[in-house]
Amino acid sequence: MSAVEHGFKAEVQQLLDLMIHSIYSDREVFLRELVSNAADALDKVRFLEVTRSDLVGAGTETPGVRVEIDADAKTVTIEDDGVGMTEDEVVQYLGTIAHSGTKEFAKKLAEARQEGTDEGAPDLIGQFGIGFYSAFMVARQVDVQTRSAEPDAKPVAWSSEGAGTYTLGEGDREHRGTRITLHLRSDADEFADKGRLSSIIRKYSNFVSWPILVGDAGSEEAPDQANEGKALWRMRPSEVDDEQANAFYKQLSGDWEDPALTVHFKVDTPLQYSAMLFVPRRQPYNLFIPNIDRGPRLYAKRVLITEHAKGLLPDWMRFVSGVVDSEDISLNVSREMVQQTPVLQKIGEALQKRVIKELGRLLAKKGDEETQQKNRETYETIWEAFGTLIKEGYYHSGPDTRDRLKDLLLFNTRAAEDGDELITLAEYVEEMEEDQDAIWYITAESREAALRNPSLEAFDKKGWDVLLLTDPVDEWMISAFSEFEGKPLKSVSRGELELDDEDDDTDKADLTGLLPWMEETLSGRVAGVRKSVRLTDSAAVLVDSDDGISSNMERILKQANQGGMMPSSRRILEINPGHPLIKNLAALQEKGAMEVAAPLTELLLDEARLLDGSLDEPAAMGKRVQALLERVAEQAVQG
Repeated sequence: MSAVEHGFKAEVQQLLDLMIHSIYSDREVFLRELVSNAADALDKVRFLEVTRSDLVGAGTETPGVRVEIDADAKTVTIEDDGVGMTEDEVVQYLGTIAHSGTKEFAKKLAEARQEGTDEGAPDLIGQFGIGFYSAFMVARQVDVQTRSAEPDAKPVAWSSEGAGTYTLGEGDREHRGTRITLHLRSDADEFADKGRLSSIIRKYSNFVSWPILVGDAGSEEAPDQANEGKALWRMRPSEVDDEQANAFYKQLSGDWEDPALTVHFKVDTPLQYSAMLFVPRRQPYNLFIPNIDRGPRLYAKRVLITEHAKGLLPDWMRFVSGVVDSEDISLNVSREMVQQTPVLQKIGEALQKRVIKELGRLLAKKGDEETQQKNRETYETIWEAFGTLIKEGYYHSGPDTRDRLKDLLLFNTRAAEDGDELITLAEYVEEMEEDQDAIWYITAESREAALRNPSLEAFDKKGWDVLLLTDPVDEWMISAFSEFEGKPLKSVSRGELELDDEDDDTDKADLTGLLPWMEETLSGRVAGVRKSVRLTDSAAVLVDSDDGISSNMERILKQANQGGMMPSSRRILEINPGHPLIKNLAALQEKGAMEVAAPLTELLLDEARLLDGSLDEPAAMGKRVQALLERVAEQAVQG
């Protein structure tokens, strides 16, 4: 039959303009779409061959996808030995842009599965209707030669310039399958290059299960297979050994070390997806650089959708890399507009839970002692690199995720023998003294600064361990904490503590008159002065009020303000009535020797600020110390 011109059943020109200029942001995806459709057709015919023996044969003994480039003619041809199309199917699938042959086939396949006759079920890729028309992003004309695998079907020829009409006539194809020839636009010459197309195939279709052969028209050289074909993440975890997984991670990430943790699993219900995720041993160089692309690679049935699936994992999990491959991503519009779909959100939530679970497994006390030690060392390596992000995740997450993350947190403590030993909250609770009813912590700039804080003295005396929080993010993390295993978390340097005072008052100063006088003397610089139960050796300490920001948080905010003016909050000065200096100060105040008591009180506050890290005027303190030394020296000379 001669070719006949037909009009499209939709407003094709408008839709094509939308396709070319809006839906797809990168023209190279045309090859991904056409290769996916070809692989789809091969999957379909393989499935049909399980129950059919009358199908039209393939033209080659090794079915696959063949890409041929003719640089002189400026054409690219994609050919397959798949199921092909009848004339009615060509009109139906290529005459209406939004119609999908794959969708219809998937519906039939679902019915077959319900009937238990789906042996050899193919991995269906893509939506033929819209994916096919991506060809017009680079082609001024598209010619299709196709023959259905159905025995009585005739070959069909289809051609269109994408301008509202197409021609349909009898084709000359002898074997089943489809041959699509793209006559490239003048601005698409770059795609008439074997190396360029091979690179695109490796980028998007490297793991398609069928061989994809790329060659030049008329060349005597054999075509090269551009794809690898082996998608490790879609295999059962038991079929992938550590060596294979580690090699894949290095290829994916460019890292020279093996990953600290590999998370590989497949899910069949209620969603179908596979994932192979990795946690590295060290921080990537760009971990804390803002506004860069992050996230695992996202595939739809082995076909790459995006290099970085933004939003698939929360931002605090930006140290996790890998691959996610979904069977359930909707491709009704395009493969570039699926990242915020409900399906992806559900998959992302499941991935987050699984990664947290696998991290927790490293801390679980299961297996023999050697295994436990090895797992603990692995987790501490991860914590050293990414503990800050895990704590960030605790602060930013909801209650359910926080409950899972609590067990992953590690802490340095006052009792750590070498200063580097880390413990979990569960281990802290396990070692708590019988009379201890809270988990105590202190925030500071460093371990050394924390241990210098006089607030620890009463806890040292009681033998109660204290968590040392020295990472800036700890301030935010701990603000989101309330309790662990029924034990409240409390700061040793905040509020008025209710600790049993085991000492009697026989050798302590009477603070009845001293406290109000000191408050008046230090008015405007402290929020109050009171007796301390924290101190056993030091004379005084500054503590945070119950509802104010901590001194450490204030330090962090001032540093973040880069030297800008920030008002300092006033803290409470606690004094130790058993300390000789406080006893003498009380005696001086009672005698009315204010000329001596006042500068001593000022120096007492200076010393507390110095230990607290909040001394803003060291020069003023220096003058007060100098004046005191002069007075002492004068008295010594006179005495």
